Amino acid sequence: MRIGLLTDGGYPYATGESRLWCDRLVRGLPQHEFDLFALSRSADQEQQGWVRLPDRVVRVRTAPMWTDEDDRRHAERPRGLTGRLATGLGRSYGRRDRRRFTAHVTALVGAVCAGAETGSETDGTDAGTARGLFADGLYGLADLARERGGLQTALRSETAVRIVEAACRAPGTGRTVHSATVPDYLAFAAELERALCPLSLDWYEEDGLGAVDLCHAASGGAAALPGLLAKRFFGVPLLVTEHGMPLRAHYLAAPEAALGAPVRALLANFHGLLASEVYRQAAVITPGNTHVRRWQERFGAGRGKLRTVYPGMEAERFGAVGEEHDGGGPATLVWIGRIEPAKDLIALLHAFAEVRRTEPDARLRIFGAPVQEREGDTYLAHCRALAAQLFPDEATDAHAEGDNPVTFEEIGGPEVPDLAEAYAAGGVVVLSSVVEGFPISLVEAMFCGRATVSTDVGAVVEVVGGTGLVVPPRNPRALADACVELLRDPERRARLGAAARARALELFTVEQNLAAFRGIYLDLAGHAPPRPTAPAAPRGPDGPPRPFATPPEAHVLGAPSLEPVAAGAPASAGAPRVPSWAIGGESVCAGARGAGDGDA
Repeated sequence: MRIGLLTDGGYPYATGESRLWCDRLVRGLPQHEFDLFALSRSADQEQQGWVRLPDRVVRVRTAPMWTDEDDRRHAERPRGLTGRLATGLGRSYGRRDRRRFTAHVTALVGAVCAGAETGSETDGTDAGTARGLFADGLYGLADLARERGGLQTALRSETAVRIVEAACRAPGTGRTVHSATVPDYLAFAAELERALCPLSLDWYEEDGLGAVDLCHAASGGAAALPGLLAKRFFGVPLLVTEHGMPLRAHYLAAPEAALGAPVRALLANFHGLLASEVYRQAAVITPGNTHVRRWQERFGAGRGKLRTVYPGMEAERFGAVGEEHDGGGPATLVWIGRIEPAKDLIALLHAFAEVRRTEPDARLRIFGAPVQEREGDTYLAHCRALAAQLFPDEATDAHAEGDNPVTFEEIGGPEVPDLAEAYAAGGVVVLSSVVEGFPISLVEAMFCGRATVSTDVGAVVEVVGGTGLVVPPRNPRALADACVELLRDPERRARLGAAARARALELFTVEQNLAAFRGIYLDLAGHAPPRPTAPAAPRGPDGPPRPFATPPEAHVLGAPSLEPVAAGAPASAGAPRVPSWAIGGESVCAGARGAGDGDA
């Protein structure tokens, strides 16, 4: 099969959350070819380049989801918007196209404004109407962009801003949206243009997304948007994988964020409506855990489409540690992760103060990289100051140098050269987060056979099962009691660590992840429309018959007589799509391997 892998800010770039699991997927399924369609998130990400791509990546096409600062400032000025109107809608679009554009944007923005107070996940006639209007506007704009070569100038025009203003002031909109001002209209129009950037790409051609057998979106939202259009224009089935819920971040956007409350409400509802449409059109949805699955069901994902597939992680790198027993000392607690407010190291430090009252020899080693909030004011600095206040340097006498029981360390030094050694540095691994998706550090600790104490957030309970202690978040006393309980019971620590390792090896390895997607790919291929019965399977360019060239359904008595559709041909209402692997002859993209043969 030929898979169109759709990413947003991840693979093949050297940074991004999806780069690791996508690379493992591509390398672990050598029987398939991959076309990579990647959206980048920043200029810095593009400058850092790509990871090395395997040969089975036939082609790479990229597009930015960002603009330089000068363009952004220009887009925020009313005069600049008026100028873009003259060169965009005035010259590029005729009168009919301007009417179409106005109608589609009005439908889409009207749907967003109508549900911005309650959220599109609510049931009822109003929510269904909003979803229908949103879909009509979205696909209408997609058709217009494909015919006229893009929408960037039109979406930045004064017409678009006036449509946003009218929708926000329409009767029935909520108080937050109704209070929007001119800067809010401009800001939302700019964000809307950025979110709809995939509509204006040149990927929707017969030799582009029309040439793949399956679109696999590595996340929802912007990454899945090209997959929606590939299904609309060519009938390509869509598979959506989500390991986290970026949609949740839009609903929990901090009040002190740069955008105002009306804009944040509008963006949250836009992404909610987009997620609902993606889930409605997807053939299969693979959440990375039950926590994500609940969010997907909340936004309309049908249970028959959902198949939970845990992220695959490399167990081999932690194998040696997993066979050890308390290699780092039974009285040491270890925390590993990104040092940011969501990890709640403040609660952990207060909990460790309680631990020290009953276990004076206990130590806490914090391994992590800081995340800068503002220049000169980092969360790491705050945590260091609190640790110095709670635990003054201890010394045996007046002439000895003091020692603090809490240390902040980075992985890669002589004492802790790699991640596995960090987990080996303690007998208990602690996770203190208040917000968490799929807890990767917890799975790594389980691979290492370590007993864990975690807060009940995200998918923590699902991952741990019964192999670790779980306490409520933001509760230092409960966190301290659980840590003391394990520090005092070495037999229970060893028992829980062994059970955790066995659970991780059963559920969270790369092998189980690849096996799941291998089966899903074949399942989607098995539901492809059958070709007419043929006397013999078509032969590939090198002679042997092509696999899956004649689907089994073609031999069933009474099977419908279907006309074959050429590879890459647009799907029509009465002509079912036949995948490219079911058609004889050479690959439609033979020799197009140049873009993915190495580093960028």
